[in-house]
Amino acid sequence: MPASSSTYSIILLTKDPAVQAQVQQVFTDASISIFPDAQTFQMESPHQHAEVIIEELSGTRDSVTAWRDHLDFAHTLFIQGSSAVLRQTLTMIQATITPNSLRPSKTQDGSLENYLEVKMGEFVKGMRNGSARNLHPILISAVERPLITSALQETRGNQIQAAELLGLNRNTLRKKIVNLHIPLKQTKLRANRSA
Repeated sequence: MPASSSTYSIILLTKDPAVQAQVQQVFTDASISIFPDAQTFQMESPHQHAEVIIEELSGTRDSVTAWRDHLDFAHTLFIQGSSAVLRQTLTMIQATITPNSLRPSKTQDGSLENYLEVKMGEFVKGMRNGSARNLHPILISAVERPLITSALQETRGNQIQAAELLGLNRNTLRKKIVNLHIPLKQTKLRANRSA
């Protein structure tokens, strides 16, 4: 099933009809401009804006250098490679996008519990593939540390208020701060910056 991507403007630089067809299949609602190469694009449409640029490598590898002056790489996805690499990359993009368009993701329903279930599932699966053991204390520590840090930032380092927010005894909170190596000075600095 094709991905809905109506917010994207894509510039495709390739002569390969298979890559052209695959881009049109993956990005059905996108605005796609197709040019045989970068030179033709720069002559015909030098100021066209795009969020995604896909370029088939011809004989030269200096193409990225040529784009550097014209693109904001922080806001543009630039994919460059041989025809085979582009087809493989597009297949991976399609595999990534397609499941989300087939059924609503648990991470998209706004529920913290469902979001954590998905993320924890991914983590546990990855750890199991790596033959990990003792996941419970690892996960509890991984969740507890940022939770306490966030509470301290929210209360600007006030441990009494943070303990109340978390539903913990102040002494328990202090013990967890020490055991989890949470730097109080940095927490206060971050809280002051975000205020």
